[in-house]
Amino acid sequence: MTISFAETAAPTGLEVYDSIEQRRLQIETPGSVSFDTSEPAQFCFPVDRTCRLETDELGFNQLYSVTVHDAAGQTEASFDASETGRLEDRTQFVGLSGPIKLYCRIDAPGTIDIGLTSITITTDRETTIELGVRSLHDQPRGTITTPPDIDAMIDAVSALPSALKTTSPERTWPTLRGHPPLIELGDRLEIPDTVGRPDGDITITVPRSYASLYQVAPLAFFLGATIQPGDEPALETPAFTHPISAGHAFEDEVANLLKRFFFLDCIVRTEGVFQYDLLERSMLEDDLPFDFAATYDCSLAERLEQYLAVPFDVLEPHIPRWPLTAHVPSEPDSATLLPFIVNELGIVRDTASQPPESIPNTDATSSQLVRSATTARSSSPGPAESEFIVPAVTDESVEHAWFGDGVPQQASKATLEAYQHQLQHREPVESIELLLVCNDARMIDEHDLLDGSYGNRSDLPFEIDSKFGVDADQLATLLTDGSYDFFHFIGHATEDGLRCPDGDLDIRTLESVDVGVFFLNACRSYEQGLALTRRGAFGGVSTYADVINEHAVTAGETMARLLNRGFPLRGALEIARENSMLGNQYLIVGDGSADIAQSDGGTPGIIELKHGADDAFEFATRSYSTKEFKLGSATASTLESVEDRHLTPSSTPFFEVDRTALEEYLTWVELPVLVDGTLHWNEGIGSISID
Repeated sequence: MTISFAETAAPTGLEVYDSIEQRRLQIETPGSVSFDTSEPAQFCFPVDRTCRLETDELGFNQLYSVTVHDAAGQTEASFDASETGRLEDRTQFVGLSGPIKLYCRIDAPGTIDIGLTSITITTDRETTIELGVRSLHDQPRGTITTPPDIDAMIDAVSALPSALKTTSPERTWPTLRGHPPLIELGDRLEIPDTVGRPDGDITITVPRSYASLYQVAPLAFFLGATIQPGDEPALETPAFTHPISAGHAFEDEVANLLKRFFFLDCIVRTEGVFQYDLLERSMLEDDLPFDFAATYDCSLAERLEQYLAVPFDVLEPHIPRWPLTAHVPSEPDSATLLPFIVNELGIVRDTASQPPESIPNTDATSSQLVRSATTARSSSPGPAESEFIVPAVTDESVEHAWFGDGVPQQASKATLEAYQHQLQHREPVESIELLLVCNDARMIDEHDLLDGSYGNRSDLPFEIDSKFGVDADQLATLLTDGSYDFFHFIGHATEDGLRCPDGDLDIRTLESVDVGVFFLNACRSYEQGLALTRRGAFGGVSTYADVINEHAVTAGETMARLLNRGFPLRGALEIARENSMLGNQYLIVGDGSADIAQSDGGTPGIIELKHGADDAFEFATRSYSTKEFKLGSATASTLESVEDRHLTPSSTPFFEVDRTALEEYLTWVELPVLVDGTLHWNEGIGSISID
C-alpha cells in the first residue's frame, strides 16, 4: 500500500506516510484514531486510502494551500496565510495541498485558522472526521513494447495519454496527470490492456521521422491526441485544422503550441472546481478575447480554437518557466526516454549543438592554479576539448537535459538509468540518511560548514554519517550497502576515481550503488558522477574542470542549504551559480528533478528584495517546481500585503511592501533572500538583516 497511517504519541495524533515518495504528513489531534476505512466513493476526489478520527481538532505544523468544497466537490472558498474561515453544519470537504494530498470530510460546523506556519481545524462539537489521502506520485501503468519501425512507434507514443485523468482544464494540475506507461524496444508492438488508447477527437499529423515523433509526444500527451504519419504536419480537431511548419521550425512551433495550450488552460481552470485568484489571469484578462466561464464549459476542440486566436507574443511574457527541455537523439533507442520526459511535460528538441566558446580545463588553467598557489581539487586532465558541446537552445527552461553524446556545457548530462532507478523505490525510512565524506584534511572547513547546513530543520529528521580519510574499500562498501539518500564527497577526483588515502575508487568497477542523490565537490568528477547514475543513483552534481578550493567550499555550503530546504538539483544549481563562486564547470548528471527533502509547505523558492524609497522595499518571489509540485502548481507567499499567487515555476513582478510587514514575514519563513542582489540565509527570528 502506497499510503500508511501510524498513531503518534509526541505529539498526539497521526502520521501519514507515502512510501513511494518518502513524504510525511503529521496531523496533531487530541482525539482517538481509527484505521477503519470508509468508502472512497464518499470522497468526490481520487484518494488512495482513508481513515476516521473522533475529534474536535486537527493541527498541521506546516502551511499548505487550503480549499473548502461542498458535498459535490465544488470549490466554495480558498484561504491564504493569516486568514480564518468557517465551516457550516453540513457536509464539506477541506482540501490541503502539500507533499501528500489530503481531504477532510467534515459534517459539523467549525473554524479553519491559518497562521503563518501552521493550520488548525476545529469543530464546534466532537465529530467523526474522515480523511482521504492521495499520493502525488503515480507509477507507470504497464510497459508498451514496440519495434523500431516508425509506424509502430507512432502507435506506441499515441498510447501515452492513457495516463491523463481528465481532458478538462484541470489536467493542468499535476495530480490529474499520471505517469505515462513505459516504452521498451522489442520484436512487435504490444500495448497492455491496462493502457487505453486515446478516445478523443484530436489528431496530430507528423512527418514519418523519429525526430518529429519525439518532439510532438509531450503535446500529444497533454491534448490526449492520436498521432498519425503524413507529409503535411497539422493539428486536426472537429472544429478546425491548424497547419504546423515542417523542417527546423517544427520543434519550435510544437513547443509554442504546448506552452500556449497549457498556459491558457491554467488560466481557464480558475473557473472550474478549484476557483482562486491567479496573478497571471489578472495581468492578462483584459487582453484575452474570450469569456473565461463560457470557455471552461467548451469542448477541448472549441477551447483550443479560441486559444489559437491569441497572439503568442501577448502570452509569452506571462508563461511560466518551463522546467525541462530534453535534447534527444533521433534514433530508435530514444523512445524509451519519452515517458519520463513527457511526465514533466518537457519540451523535446533534437541534439543540434554548437561548439563551446571556451574550454575551462586546459593545461593553462591548471598551470595558473599552481602558479597562484591556490588549492585545486585535482591535477589530472579532464575530457578532451572535442568532447564538449553546447545545445543549440539553452535558454527556454530551468534545465536543459542533454541525452546525446559528448559533455554538455550550459546543460545537464541526463541518463535513462537515473530515471529508471527512481521507479525502483526503497523501503520506508524513518529519516533522511546522509553520507558526508571528507578525504582531504585541508578541506575540513567545508565539512564544518556542512555539518550545520544539513538537517537543521526541526520538522525534518536527518541522520548524518560523517567520515574522514575513507579508504577505497570502505568507500565502496558505504556506497554499495549504505542505503544513503544523499552522498556528499569532499576531496579530489580524477577521471579514474575518487581519491582515497590508499588510491582511487573507480565507481565504474562497482556493480551497483545504493545512493539516491550526490554532490561530488571535487575537480573533474564528471565520469564518476556519470557512473553513479548508471549504477543506481538518481542524479547529482559533478564537475568537468578544476575548481579552486575556496570557491568549492562556498559552492558546497550553498548547495547544501538549498537541498536542505527542498530545492531540486536543477533549482539549487541555478541559484548557486548565480550567487556563489560556483562556475559553469559544475553540472547535473542524471535527473535534475531529483531532491533529498520536501520543502516547508508549497514549492521551494527564493525571495528577492530591492531597497525602495521612504523605508519601503520592492518584494518578489521566484518559485521552482518539484516532483510533488510539478508544472501547473500554483503558489503564493504568505505576505498579506501582496497578492502573488502564481504558476510554478515562475517569478512574480515586484510589489512595494513596508518594512514592518516585511520584517514580520521574514520572522516566520526560512526561504533564502536576495537583498539588492546579495544572497542571505534566513534561519528564522533575527537571522537576517535587510538594511
